[in-house]
Amino acid sequence: MEKKLSVKDYLYIGSMLFGLFFGAGNLIFPVHMGQEAGSAVFWANLGFLVTGIGLPFLGVIAIGTSQSNGLFDLASKINKRYAFIFTILLYLVIGPFFALPRLATTSFEIGLAPFLPETQHTLFLAIFSLLFFFTAWWFARKPSKLLDYVGKFLNPLFLVLLGILLLLAFTRPMGAVSTATVQPTYATSAFFKGFVEGYNTLDALASLAFGIIIVTTIRHRGVTKPATIAVDTIKSGAVSIVLMGIIYSLLAYMGTMSIGTFPLSENGGIALAEIANHYLGTIGSIGLALIVIVACLKTGIGLISAFSETFIELFPKRSYLFFATLVSGMACLFANVGLTKIIEFSFPVLMFLYPLAMTLILLAIIGPLFKHDSRVYQVTTYFTLIASIIDGLKASPAFLSETGFAQSLIHLGEKFLPFFSIGMGWVLPACIGFIIGMLWHFLRPKSN
Repeated sequence: MEKKLSVKDYLYIGSMLFGLFFGAGNLIFPVHMGQEAGSAVFWANLGFLVTGIGLPFLGVIAIGTSQSNGLFDLASKINKRYAFIFTILLYLVIGPFFALPRLATTSFEIGLAPFLPETQHTLFLAIFSLLFFFTAWWFARKPSKLLDYVGKFLNPLFLVLLGILLLLAFTRPMGAVSTATVQPTYATSAFFKGFVEGYNTLDALASLAFGIIIVTTIRHRGVTKPATIAVDTIKSGAVSIVLMGIIYSLLAYMGTMSIGTFPLSENGGIALAEIANHYLGTIGSIGLALIVIVACLKTGIGLISAFSETFIELFPKRSYLFFATLVSGMACLFANVGLTKIIEFSFPVLMFLYPLAMTLILLAIIGPLFKHDSRVYQVTTYFTLIASIIDGLKASPAFLSETGFAQSLIHLGEKFLPFFSIGMGWVLPACIGFIIGMLWHFLRPKSN
């Protein structure tokens, strides 16, 4: 007989889901988006929520319903070579290239930068990132249950302090939302701009990497049917998703109101530090900073472990410790380019990877319609891949986007791809690829 989860189980898994997804990016990007969106914050936030919480939720469900044993297994429905490359790229993004360095730089921006002269930021960031990643590496060598216990106390404490900050922001607003200046990028299509900004959380990518953890937890509690697993994932994740949605929205509106007192910041870490100091003073800022640093450190330990465990499966000749050391060293190196630069360089990569992740998630969920026929996966993905490359090039820094080759591709995108101007040029090719794949599936069924 199929076991049913209790309310306690749902709350436990929901809490785990929240802990997995809520990291540095979840804290800083809504604030900065709010500052830029100004009075258009409602529509920008709505778009942000679709990619910020909707897609990660679907990603976990996709792993559950497709009965996959993780990202590589799911991507293998396209083919093994693609799965290998896609898995490596995705883990590099949520590991040493972007997510891990961002944890250290966000901690530094919120925790130390406000108390240091600007001329010394480069030196102290180097020292801080070295200490941060050495500590993360030390614990990640042999992950301890102690970290789980720290998380149980740390997350509630962090949420209480954040709650106090948000309460002060809304009871003593720094400015009015209705009169806040809208930056040019949000003046038209604020929803789609917010949608694309949600990529920065990296959570849709992380859901493909960590979704198996949630599904395994549900299976360990005696649930085996894919349909039941999907339903239980929805139920247990609902509380977490709603909570994240509320926090995102409040942070975005707090960012918008801060424009009444502060100028537009270079990034969300700076903005959050300024807001915390305004309301909580030096002592409150230090308290918030310490908790953010420890929270980021805990997430860093988890990411180093996940990266190393995945890479020893892909490259079994190397040891776990080798990959843990490699990823920690690379992350420390990239952290020293600074938070603003990390965000700038990560965006084109996300514009390339996110459409591929989104189509994979959606195909996995509706896979029963075409019996998970690999041809549908392949044609949809390859059509999406072409548009993703052009979207990525358009979002790249000038040294790449302004080359002759890139400009010719971007010109083709502007001419033939609807929604290309708002970073959604992949939508039509993905739909065309899916239709062709479905026709192929139904007109020429595979023999058993």
